[in-house]
Amino acid sequence: MVTLVTARVRDAILRKPHFVDADTDLVTLCGELAARGIADALVRDGDRLGIFTTTNLVQAILRDAPPAALKVRDFTSFTPRSVSVEDDLYDAMMLMLRHRIHRVLVRKGDEVVGILSQMDLMGFLANQSHLVSAEIARATSPAELARPAAQVEALIRVLHGDGVRIEVIAGLVGGLNRQIFRRLWQMLAPQALRENSCLIVMGSEGRSEQIIRTDQDNALILREGFAFDGLDRVTRAFTEALISFGYPPCPGGIMLSRPLWCQDVRGFGDTLRDWIHGDDPEGPMNLAIFLDAAAVAGDESLLAALRERLRRMLTGSDSFHARFAAAIRQFDSGAEGGWWRRLPGLRGPEAAEIDLKKLGIFPVVHGTRALALEHGVAATGTAARLQALSAAGRIDAGLARDLADALHCMMALKLDSNLAQIARGQAPDNSIRPAELGRLDRQALRDSLNIVRDFKQWLGQHYRLDLL
Repeated sequence: MVTLVTARVRDAILRKPHFVDADTDLVTLCGELAARGIADALVRDGDRLGIFTTTNLVQAILRDAPPAALKVRDFTSFTPRSVSVEDDLYDAMMLMLRHRIHRVLVRKGDEVVGILSQMDLMGFLANQSHLVSAEIARATSPAELARPAAQVEALIRVLHGDGVRIEVIAGLVGGLNRQIFRRLWQMLAPQALRENSCLIVMGSEGRSEQIIRTDQDNALILREGFAFDGLDRVTRAFTEALISFGYPPCPGGIMLSRPLWCQDVRGFGDTLRDWIHGDDPEGPMNLAIFLDAAAVAGDESLLAALRERLRRMLTGSDSFHARFAAAIRQFDSGAEGGWWRRLPGLRGPEAAEIDLKKLGIFPVVHGTRALALEHGVAATGTAARLQALSAAGRIDAGLARDLADALHCMMALKLDSNLAQIARGQAPDNSIRPAELGRLDRQALRDSLNIVRDFKQWLGQHYRLDLL
C-alpha cells in the first residue's frame, strides 16, 4: 500500500518540464510561461542546466534595464536540486524542507523527466484527486489524456493505504473516470454529435462502485432521427482510446462502438421493450446494466426520456419484477451454492478461492436494483438506493444499513485482492482467498455473507421466487 512513507517519486504527478535557451529574453519567456500556465522553466546553457522561477523574475524586475533586454541566463540558478523517480517521496519532501526550496528536478537516469514542486507534493499527500482532475482539464489530445488516466491507480493506492473509506474512494475514482470519458468525448466527437447525443456509463461505473478498472460499460443515445456521417469512426476511436488508457474492453460488448449500444431514443426504446418482453437470455442482464446508467456528456434529457419510457412499460408488471429479481439466485447451484450451506464456517476445499462478486456483491447490488426498479427509486448507487428504500418504508432500516456495510466491506476486500494481484503482475479479477485474510477480515467476510444470505431469503419471500 502506498503511504507517505512508502510512496515513490514516480507515484506523484510529475509536471513535464519546459525547456528554454539561456539567451531567451525575459519578455519572451514570460509569454511562454503564461501561455502554458506554469511558473518555472528549465534553462539550457551549453552543458549547464538551470531553473528559472517567478522568484528570479522578481529579481529581474528590480534591474534598471528593460525586461526585453535581459537574458534568462543572468537570473537562472544553475545548481538545482534533483531526485530520482525511484526515490522515496518522503525524501523528496525532506530535501525541499532542508534546503528551503520549492521544487526539485526529477531524473530518470541522466534525463530530466519532470519537476516536482512543494505544492504538487503536498497535494499528492493530502488528496491527489484534484491534481489528476486538473491534468484532465488541461489535456488537449488523447495522448495527453492518457497521463492522468494512468495516475488514477496510484491515487487509489494512496487513498486506500491511508485508510480512506471505500465508498469515498469509489466516489472519487468514479468522478475522475467520468471526467476522463467526458474530456475524451469532447476531443473526438464533433459539436453536432455532442449536442445531439448523450454519452452514458452503466453497470458498476454508472453506480460509482467500480474502483479498479475491469471493463468498459458505456453507450451512446442519439436524438431521435439524428444521423451523423462517420459515427462508427468516432465511436471506434473512443473505445480504442479507452483501451489504450487501460480500460479493458467489455467481454459482453457493452460499448458504444457496438450497434446495440449506439442507437437513437426510438431504437433504444424498442430494445428496452425486447429486453423486458422478449426471449433473449441476455435481455434481463442488459436491462440491469442499463438501469445503472449515468449521463457523462451531452443532452441528459435523452437518458431521462428513455427512463420515462421504461417506467411506462413496467407499470403494473408485477410478474416481470419477480422474474427480474430472480437473477440473485443464478449462482446458487454447484460448488458456489455450497457456500451458503457452509456459512459461517467458510471451510472445505471450495473455500480455497471464491468469486466475491458472484457470492456477495452481485446479490446485494441486483437485489437492491430490483427493489429500486419496483418502487420507482431514481438513485443509481446501491447505498443511495438502500437509503431511499429505507426512507420510503420499503425495506427495514437496519437491514438497509447492514447491506450497505456488507457491500462496502466486500468492496474493500476485493480492492485489497486486486491491488495485490496487480503488484504480482496479474490481471485483477473477482477472486479472493479467505485463507490469506487476517482473522478480523475473515470474520468480516463471514458476517457480510451472512447478511447477503438473509437478504436473499427476504427477497425470495418478497417476490415469492419459489413459485417461479
